[in-house]
Amino acid sequence: MNDYQKFFLMAMFPLLVISFGLVGIHCTQNSTGDVKMGLPESTQKKVVSALVEKHGESARKRIEMGVGQAAARWQTKDGSEQDFIEFCLDHFLNDPEERKALFARFQKNQEVYLGRLHQISRQFRWKLDVDKGKVNPIDYLYASFDPMAHVQDDAFNTKIAFAALLNYPLETLENKNSSGNEWTREKWAETRLAEEFMTRLPSEVAQKRSETYTLADDYIANYNIYMNQLVNDNGNRLFPQGLKLISHWGLRDELKAQYANPEGFPRQKMIQKVMERIILQEIPQQVVNSEKYDWNPNANKVFSDSREVSVSMEPNTRYQHILSIYQAEKNIDPYYPHAPSLIDRRFNLNRELSESEVEELFNTVCSAPVLKEIAQLIQERLGRPLEPFDIWYNGFKPRTQYSEELLDQKVGKLYPNVESFQNDVPYVLRKLGFSPQKAEYLADHIAVDPSRGAGHAMGAMMRDDRSHLRTRIPEGGMKYKGFNIAIHELGHNVEQVFSLSDIDYYSLNGVPNTAFTEAFAFVFQSRDMEILGIRADDPNAEDLRALNDLWATFEISGVALTDMYIWRWMYENPGADAAQLKQAMLEITRGIWNKYFAPVLGINDHILLAVYSHIVDGGMYTPDYPLGHIISFQIEEYLKNHNLAGEMERMCKLGRLSPQIWMQQAVGEKISVEPLIGAAENAVKRMKK
Repeated sequence: MNDYQKFFLMAMFPLLVISFGLVGIHCTQNSTGDVKMGLPESTQKKVVSALVEKHGESARKRIEMGVGQAAARWQTKDGSEQDFIEFCLDHFLNDPEERKALFARFQKNQEVYLGRLHQISRQFRWKLDVDKGKVNPIDYLYASFDPMAHVQDDAFNTKIAFAALLNYPLETLENKNSSGNEWTREKWAETRLAEEFMTRLPSEVAQKRSETYTLADDYIANYNIYMNQLVNDNGNRLFPQGLKLISHWGLRDELKAQYANPEGFPRQKMIQKVMERIILQEIPQQVVNSEKYDWNPNANKVFSDSREVSVSMEPNTRYQHILSIYQAEKNIDPYYPHAPSLIDRRFNLNRELSESEVEELFNTVCSAPVLKEIAQLIQERLGRPLEPFDIWYNGFKPRTQYSEELLDQKVGKLYPNVESFQNDVPYVLRKLGFSPQKAEYLADHIAVDPSRGAGHAMGAMMRDDRSHLRTRIPEGGMKYKGFNIAIHELGHNVEQVFSLSDIDYYSLNGVPNTAFTEAFAFVFQSRDMEILGIRADDPNAEDLRALNDLWATFEISGVALTDMYIWRWMYENPGADAAQLKQAMLEITRGIWNKYFAPVLGINDHILLAVYSHIVDGGMYTPDYPLGHIISFQIEEYLKNHNLAGEMERMCKLGRLSPQIWMQQAVGEKISVEPLIGAAENAVKRMKK
């Protein structure tokens, strides 16, 4: 999935997605880099004593909790110690009805405030995200302007944040997982509300990070290869006129599509070479997003009117963007003493799953003995030795029984433009089992836009707004690959509508982390043939799905480990330049390949895992993909005996519980790779009979 915007919400607007893992103290840096702490313990004791005297001993536990949370974030500019005491006396509420009224006030006001700012942000990014008209220099300035950058500053400067922290708890992840099943919905909502104010990030630091991610995203969104301009060593063109593919998604999906083409092998080899040139930064700058020149990626020569021309290679731009994001995140580290690196924030706060826990899941997938047997099945089906790009083999899917051309024709007739897809959304949803009324309701909350990039889903942040589905539809109509991506994004949109518009408490809107919305997108995407009315009568369909799902999870787990390890390397080598980062990336991806993929495919020292674009612009986003596959498989297993439409609505309306609690309430078990591996093992046994 190419979900730029889901990442941007995570990267640019931290208070909207954080999930507090530790109840630590807040710190800030002064001009010399020293850390200044919150109010001293003696002041806190004075406040606690005064509040206990006012409200009684029975309120002590809540008082100590609230005073501690607020004091840890109080700065000199907020007022004197006496000002803090008076604020606490005025704003700590013990009466249940008063607390209920305060909570309702927060719920309504946060939705209006954040929802409107999100609309502004969407508008400011519109020209870069949506393919309507020329992009002008001013559009980059607007896209870099983050309306959310001042949210935290303003919340603390007005003391709204202190009122929340004084009255609502920050809970440890351990408490959430051990007690969360017994918590009321209101208790969960109060906890998530407090978490919106757990960190006090200066607006100028947040704004700088937004600018960095915007530049990286724009670089990726415009990284297209004109495939008809590619020539082989004989000067022949292998791809049709007008085929423009974005890296990496378009290139990868075209490679997958060629498995259904008996003559597709040379095209796959050419795409692999293009990917390698991109990773190595040996790609001529002049062939990126341009159809002016012909390019032989194998010989790495560029031609104009059949005459070779001198060109320059891309100067490690790819790695400079990764490095710039690292540096922007490192500037934020001091403001998260309880999570002092992006690694900590992504896992402990955003995902609420520890790095070691997630790494173990991926290692277990990549080490599954059954993968060698699946690889043998793939080799037998292909009738040739395996190639590195066979990590993307999709021949277990029923759609490979149909040519890409046939699918393109069918999809192109259905969806000649964006409006036609927009109009068909209710009928697509009805094909997935949603009632006519529910399908219309969902469609009314989803807007379809032409995407400048590969496609993404951008959720709303208030109930009277709409989620946006961005998809590419070229002249001549939508292509099958675009349709497949659009159905994936539609899965995101439906989740976004259910988990916001139908949620009981605003502060619970969303799902536990990005992997869960990915899971629902995968559930939709796997049904693309069903939506097109193409049904496979293969009696082995369920076994084939298990093999496909494990193989896909294997591939993307390797990508995620590459992403995770390169971020470890950057934190261990803070002074590295782009050239050193590139070398480290190559060593890391080869190491992961040789550990996990070489024993399965029988090929050493390959780098294809490093091609993923979200490694460049995502700030360690890619682990959400394999997590999404793992969770999706568990959801699919549950749906075998349940209705997709009704169960998806129920699950999404659980909202932003912690991941393991959500899984238990949604499907009755915690996150595990065992169902996926077990299903693949059983499938191999049956396929061999």
